[in-house]
Amino acid sequence: MRTAFTDAQLADPHLKDAEQALRTCIHCGFCTATCPTYVLLGDERDSPRGRIGLIQHMLESTAPPTAETVLHLDRCLSCLGCRSACPSGVDYAALIDAARGHIEKTYTRPLPERLFRSFVLFVLTLPGLFRLLSSVARVAAPFLPGKLGAMAKKARVKVRPAEQAPPKPPTTKDAQRVLLLRGCVQRALAPSIDAAAQRVLARQDTRVENLSGASCCGALAYHLGKTEIGKRYARRVISAFERASHGADVNGVLITASGCAAFLKDYGRVFADEPVWRERAERFASKVKDFSELAKPISAVQEKSELIVAYHPPCSLQHGQRIHGRGEKLLAQAGFQVVAIPDAHLCCGSAGSYSVLQPEIAAALRKRKLEAIRSTDANIIASGNIGCLTHLAGEIPTVHIAELLDWAEGGPKPAL
Repeated sequence: MRTAFTDAQLADPHLKDAEQALRTCIHCGFCTATCPTYVLLGDERDSPRGRIGLIQHMLESTAPPTAETVLHLDRCLSCLGCRSACPSGVDYAALIDAARGHIEKTYTRPLPERLFRSFVLFVLTLPGLFRLLSSVARVAAPFLPGKLGAMAKKARVKVRPAEQAPPKPPTTKDAQRVLLLRGCVQRALAPSIDAAAQRVLARQDTRVENLSGASCCGALAYHLGKTEIGKRYARRVISAFERASHGADVNGVLITASGCAAFLKDYGRVFADEPVWRERAERFASKVKDFSELAKPISAVQEKSELIVAYHPPCSLQHGQRIHGRGEKLLAQAGFQVVAIPDAHLCCGSAGSYSVLQPEIAAALRKRKLEAIRSTDANIIASGNIGCLTHLAGEIPTVHIAELLDWAEGGPKPAL
């Protein structure tokens, strides 16, 4: 499709990437069937094709975006199912991220909405505060209205605290060295996940060390359009990695939330407008691995065939990182009975902060996903992303793939 950006606009590398993505789009419509919001709402403006038109008009214009444009772009989950389906290879991630940054700079949201979005970012990126508020939310969630209630429900998942778990198995002096970024929400809600992942990797002689000096990857801020805040977090992560790498080889960087891993792998694009940081970001990103990439298939110590596991591949894994089938194979090799979920390519509605910012749509997508899972007769849901696990929790037990693999290898039983 044709574009009408000025030379001054195209001097911005992010806009240049967006312009290239726009030119690549042929409006074929293949993306519509893979877009959860279009499938749910049936509005062309809530499809990738429709949003691309809105984004082009908004970015080319010198006027602030309209409330209607912002509404339909806010409804995008950034699941990137459209990118997987696109025959032309449109980089929709570049488009939606540029659009959200533009909205943040040029559009004034109503005050209550601005305050809530800032509150979400503030709370979710501070594990200590989130842990404290979670204890209150577990009681208050049923009584809180709207978006506050949706946010409070995130804290109602009960997991096994990591400090009750056994220590990591020993590794040899020649073990591979992997740096673990502990993140934000998962550190507060489910420390057992990182503990399980470390034990799994230790058994295959991979030494996992905490990456000190960094916590949040920056994804929450960046995908809210607060690009500078997101980049600030990212710089801390990159700098911490460089300090940890000095004088010692690093074989990988791990974060056990696939949504964060997808963003870490995309750091090069995030710093497209800063050549020095872009080079450092790309060097860092080349080391990032999803847990499913690091874990090796094993034979179970004790088969768990009594469990029927519905493996939910997070969008950030299958569409963001473009990793397919790895989780299912790991679980099957470990002795679990794994069943496929119908329409597994469609998002569950979690999508980072989306489930608290768009609770009605997120709830409808959750209902659709749980109906698909129930059709498999599964009695447990496994996934590789804390957002999906908390969003789907409540009816069928949810557990991280690392905890199941650890259990199959002789580790503690997860809190199901």
